[in-house]
Amino acid sequence: MSDRLAFGAAVEELSLAFERRTSLCRPFLRVLPVTGAAISTLGQPFGSETLCASDAQAARLDELQFDLGEGPCWEALAHRRPVLSQDFRTDVARWPLFTEALGAAEVGSLFAFPLALGSLNIGAVDLYSRRPATLTDDQVGDATTLATICARQVLRRSLADQPHPGPDDDGDGFSRREVHQATGMVLAQLGVSAADAHLVITGYAFARGRTVREVSADIVARRLDFAEEWASPSEPSSDSL
Repeated sequence: MSDRLAFGAAVEELSLAFERRTSLCRPFLRVLPVTGAAISTLGQPFGSETLCASDAQAARLDELQFDLGEGPCWEALAHRRPVLSQDFRTDVARWPLFTEALGAAEVGSLFAFPLALGSLNIGAVDLYSRRPATLTDDQVGDATTLATICARQVLRRSLADQPHPGPDDDGDGFSRREVHQATGMVLAQLGVSAADAHLVITGYAFARGRTVREVSADIVARRLDFAEEWASPSEPSSDSL
């Protein structure tokens, strides 16, 4: 029961991270048996940047992966599924440059979870343990749930920091109604809240250099259906499989 209470507290904390400007990393450390965590955006359109790191080692793990273009965070995002390296030192062939660059660093296990929303790739959550460790199926499920919430928070922060057209720019009353209609359609397609539906539309527009109005018009005209673009959950990638 205490584990579920801790998980509930982590979900609440992460869900309010944007409004409260609190740590994105801390909720993961609340409920998972890991030493440290880092959260980053990867590639376009938001660039590769560490948004949160619980300690210097977590930050270094992210930085090396940015520099080398390989490692668990890239793999997790590319395949849109968790990457579970329970004994990192046995994965030399998997990420040779990354493993060599880490040298004798005190890293036993690495776990990465993708940050994605709809068809938009955002980044990844990197978790590490000093000693080889295993996440249970329930812990992988909890981490995946937290990563889904985290993806929304990261996207909201990234969009808030970037100049981009708003839903009412260059529009009139009809364009605003069209955005509302499109939001309702995405809500129905994905089974998400109205706020998340609008976030999906805004993120999709920003990633493609389009206005929210243009994307909304495609949704209303049924040229764009997010139900077809929403990635299905995948099985974890693990060195033990």
